[in-house]
Amino acid sequence: MEPKIHFSHYFDVDPDLLDEYGAFNISLINDLPLFIDPFLLFNSTNPEYQHLHESIIQYLRFLRDRASYVQANPGLVAAWYTFPEFKQTWFGFSGVGNKGRGLGRDFAFALQRNLHTVFSDFGNERVTRGSHLEKLTLIRDGVGKDKISDFTTNLIKAYLLEYTQTFAQAHLNPRTRKRIRIPRVIFNYSTETWEARTFELPVIQSDFVVLTPKNMLTKDDTWINKDDLINSYDQVVQSLPNEVLRAQLNNYLLKILPPNSTPRERRRAIPQVLQSFPQLIEYYILYKEEHGYHALSISEERVAWSQHIFVDQARELALNLFHNTPFYQVRGDTLTEARARLTFFKDVVENKGGWQIFYVDGQPIRREPDLHILYRLTWFATPSDVSREVNDGRGPADFKISRGSQDKSIVEFKLANNSQLKRNLQHQVEIYQKASDAHKALKAIIYFTQDELERVTNILRGLGLEGSPDIVLIDARSDNKPSASKA
Repeated sequence: MEPKIHFSHYFDVDPDLLDEYGAFNISLINDLPLFIDPFLLFNSTNPEYQHLHESIIQYLRFLRDRASYVQANPGLVAAWYTFPEFKQTWFGFSGVGNKGRGLGRDFAFALQRNLHTVFSDFGNERVTRGSHLEKLTLIRDGVGKDKISDFTTNLIKAYLLEYTQTFAQAHLNPRTRKRIRIPRVIFNYSTETWEARTFELPVIQSDFVVLTPKNMLTKDDTWINKDDLINSYDQVVQSLPNEVLRAQLNNYLLKILPPNSTPRERRRAIPQVLQSFPQLIEYYILYKEEHGYHALSISEERVAWSQHIFVDQARELALNLFHNTPFYQVRGDTLTEARARLTFFKDVVENKGGWQIFYVDGQPIRREPDLHILYRLTWFATPSDVSREVNDGRGPADFKISRGSQDKSIVEFKLANNSQLKRNLQHQVEIYQKASDAHKALKAIIYFTQDELERVTNILRGLGLEGSPDIVLIDARSDNKPSASKA
């Protein structure tokens, strides 16, 4: 049995059918770092998507209009503001499988607190073309893309379920489908309650699976976000039609900046400007609306990149490991399993063409979270529990491999150019071991150039770790491998 990682493999459906339908071929082993961007609904030419965005704003207006008496009723706060993560989409940033935290009371408080300030003009905007939930991320710390996406996903849940049902009924074996009653699908504005609906959905391991259209998805951040607001501050200020406001903003920023300020000090000062001149947020959103034609092309590029890495490349790597090594037949305790799998992984990367999966358009992937996911997707058919980014009190470890409470191992998977590599090798894994009660640890370091190899070698030599069996160096260089046509 070959590795089963993605929806198409689990449900025996041609990936081209998913592509023609417009759905992303999700992993059913671990969440992928993609999420729904509500701006893509707002800016879409698809009337259905525009209606979905309007329905989100309608619900926010409902919350705003009832915010005054809901504060004294914890039951209504829970019913209207909090949502469990819709984990069946298999998107997000969870560390273990697809289990996230959802939208709890912190999000509820942030949303409720701002309903009569930044959201007070929903539907009656005087500057922007429309209303945007993402405004919450601009004025509230701790509310990021994950919360905005979770909220959006829950409010368009009915569409996603119907979208999945249509594909499942047309293309999937009836034995892999099941009629399921799903709670909190439709909000009834007459009774002011969330109602359940029944759908026929694909099922795996006693849970249903939901497909998402690719043209709703993005990676890294929403089109409207706080970092972008700070980065594009000058362009936004220059675009202001009000000359007096422009002068006031420039004067205030100069006033709060120290003499000979650095770029970092300037970035830190901009949020203070926004607090004193909140109207600038409206003009930033207008600026993003006017440049909204870039949003779809950027998101398409990011989603295509994710498909290439987390679907196509991950599948190719898993098949290479399956056919050319005993990677999927390894047994023993967690240290034996982790060490052997890491050894086979190294062999495929270095000697069987696997290095190519780490390159996109000739450039190496130098993002540790993406490498972690790619490695995690190869852990198909293991008797162990494989947790990614486990935080047991002293910081997150890349992977914890465990079988019960007595057999645990830690695997750290790092880039050679990581500026904190030396400190990590000195302290980090040992701290994680102690915190998670794991007794064994392996450190895998991947390098892409000769200079990176020399840097790692010098660090290991300086720490007395050169030649340690617990440190595995993986050569992903492209300049010392056969060409792709010969690999």
